[in-house]
Amino acid sequence: MTSGQRSLFGLAGIIALAFATEMNEQVSAQALPDIAGALGLSRDPQRWFSCLYITAEIVGMSVSPWLAVTLTLRRFSLAVPWLAVLSSSLIPLTGNLTLLYILRIFQGLSGGFTVPLLMTTALRVLPPPIRLYGLAAYALTATFFPSLSTAFAGLWTDLVDWRFVFWQSIPLCTIAFVLLWYGMPVEQPRHERFWRFDWQGFLLVLIGMGAFSTMLQIGDWMDWFNSPAICVMALLSGVCIPLFVLNEWFHPLPLFKFQLLERRNFAYGASTLLTFMIISLSSSALPADFLREAAGYRPEQTYPITLEIAAIQIVMLPLMAVLLNRKGVDSRIVSLIGMACILTACIGDFFVTSNWNRDQFYLWQAFQGVGNAMIVMPLLMMSTNALVPEEGPFASAMVNTPRAVAEAVGIWLIQLVHRERGALHSDRITDRLGQDRFQLVQSMNPVLQRPAALTPDGLPAFPGSMTALHAQVTRQTATLTYSDDWLIIAGIVVCLMVWVCVLPVRTYPPRIVFQSK
Repeated sequence: MTSGQRSLFGLAGIIALAFATEMNEQVSAQALPDIAGALGLSRDPQRWFSCLYITAEIVGMSVSPWLAVTLTLRRFSLAVPWLAVLSSSLIPLTGNLTLLYILRIFQGLSGGFTVPLLMTTALRVLPPPIRLYGLAAYALTATFFPSLSTAFAGLWTDLVDWRFVFWQSIPLCTIAFVLLWYGMPVEQPRHERFWRFDWQGFLLVLIGMGAFSTMLQIGDWMDWFNSPAICVMALLSGVCIPLFVLNEWFHPLPLFKFQLLERRNFAYGASTLLTFMIISLSSSALPADFLREAAGYRPEQTYPITLEIAAIQIVMLPLMAVLLNRKGVDSRIVSLIGMACILTACIGDFFVTSNWNRDQFYLWQAFQGVGNAMIVMPLLMMSTNALVPEEGPFASAMVNTPRAVAEAVGIWLIQLVHRERGALHSDRITDRLGQDRFQLVQSMNPVLQRPAALTPDGLPAFPGSMTALHAQVTRQTATLTYSDDWLIIAGIVVCLMVWVCVLPVRTYPPRIVFQSK
């Protein structure tokens, strides 16, 4: 077997490792109430449990490509599965909150290290004629793996044991380690690069990006700028992030190469992937959260609507690779059609009512699944075609770190909408109840299905009547708020449709682009 063929086993190992680390994040987010109950976590530790992972993931993604080049791809990729297994397997066994936070940070670092490795490996080992299939493998991390999280969360929490939310990574990381050990080529490490390590850039991204992502995730909980901690985080991010960009621009061996953004197609790919991660909330988090709040669904009941998207990706991603490999296909048009599909789904979901269950989501989830693949594959092709192989590590950091930041931005956006619009809808519904209070009075012949909450003398009509009325108000408020979420995301999709018409230029399949070079 040639070294090139063995490298494909290494790529398969990276895919298995990416699957394990993505499931660590996504499944634990879905199963957080069960995890918190088992570990005895209150609301505040739950927030930090989620926040620390995303913040550590951002830091890991920023340094992963540099470490892969310095330590060699083989050595670094063989270390990451051990980090993921040790941190994940110990979390269910700890009762100390500080130790739990430390393990969660290591778990986030392992996730941040992995995804850039997948892009770097795909660009290195796959020749131009089949590169699009490697990009399809990378696209799995953005479209396929997150859509499986609800199914796994339902499996472990409702049918098996909550500990397997973390222990599921053990067999996956073991398989990944074996494939990486067999397939990754042996190279000489370049330890001399440590003498030129961008320490200033690393500290600036650690402090600046860490403060920025933490501020976005917990700002709503801490009442934003009424909290001194949020003010300090805002100051740190406002100072460190511009200094980081300036430092990277002039550093001889930077972590990020911002000069790549001068290329229109690469700028489009980096910016659109960030925006896509926010848009993808409309097909994953929002339907699941709505069904949980409005209908009381558990993950075991919710998973079919996200599993539908995962099944579509298995078909659509290879199909997109075949389609985009044709010279006559314009990737910008494919992206535009995909955005139109997602826009259609968001408009359909906008008309959600409190009576919806998962059956009403199936049609719109199908549009989401098709649209996801038609956006991600073209943007990956356009951005990577603008690169030479030596720029692969820089591009990997530039593309993946904003992608991780997008998770924090998405959390901030949803919290903002739910605070502002949710409060507005709640006030209006409550005010309407006050204006129409006589409709709440029990009549002589009530409709048994929806009995009124009060008797004519203002007392509760039956035990729990006011609790039931409050539940109805909460349910209607949630319905209106989630409807606003989908409308806002639809507006973002429209802006993205304008963006794809303006910024990128026509590109051709890698087999043509790199053959001409």
